[in-house]
Amino acid sequence: MPDAIGLLAHWRERSESTIESALAGATASPRLQAAMRHAVLAGGKRMRPLLVHATVHALDADDALADAPATAIELMHAYSLVHDDLPAMDDDSLRRGQPTVHIAYDEATAILAGDALQALAFDVLATSPSPPPSTVAMLRELAQAAGANGMCGGQMLDLQATGHASTTSLAQLERLHALKTGALLQACVRLGALASGADASQRAALDAFGTALGLAFQIRDDLLDIEGESATLGKTAGKDAAQDKATFPALLGIDASRQRLDALAATMQAALAGFGERADPLRALARHVIERDR
Repeated sequence: MPDAIGLLAHWRERSESTIESALAGATASPRLQAAMRHAVLAGGKRMRPLLVHATVHALDADDALADAPATAIELMHAYSLVHDDLPAMDDDSLRRGQPTVHIAYDEATAILAGDALQALAFDVLATSPSPPPSTVAMLRELAQAAGANGMCGGQMLDLQATGHASTTSLAQLERLHALKTGALLQACVRLGALASGADASQRAALDAFGTALGLAFQIRDDLLDIEGESATLGKTAGKDAAQDKATFPALLGIDASRQRLDALAATMQAALAGFGERADPLRALARHVIERDR
């Protein structure tokens, strides 16, 4: 069996292929299709599809079961970035080192591209080869993770907290990011578990892993906004402080934020203990989240 790094490289190539296939002929409008492709194919680490594949692998299930949920979650993630970058939201002009969609095209096209990517995500997921009850459960999981009680709800809380960093508590910040960032990351693991027919104990362990991963991802993101450079990050550095956003380093301090990352790393390792070496790709992704520089 290939090592974890080799498997992740294989799944990244596989994901690029399935994403490309999903986008082919996705719209009758060449301009809208071009904007959708700009949003999805202009780089990206593919962390979310890799998490789906790594979860399916940890459960010793067929790779093919991961294709539809892995593609769907990346399309949903791309939609969220397109809308997050809009002037009415985070107002950013750079994403993955490229002009954001509303800069490369225009705001109306960016809104429609995001809407179309979200719809395409559900269309792709509905084609899953998993048994129909599992497919329906995956559709519901993705809807909940992306909706008012997930990513969209977290984005609303983030907008309301912007400019009020000094009055945001740690509990409020953790809830905000559990929804805005964590819900979609945890959904990757849950989709992989549902696609594979995981039992209740396996799902509970993977849930603990996904919860810790989502929080770790955001803490590292907050640290990178302080320590990173725009050229490395592929997006504008230093925006959190400029917009008076509540962040983990602002509330805890940099050293305590790093200590929290170490604790979350230990939590993730413990959650995967029962899966043996088949969870090595998940362990590698956890390390990447903790150590990444962009």
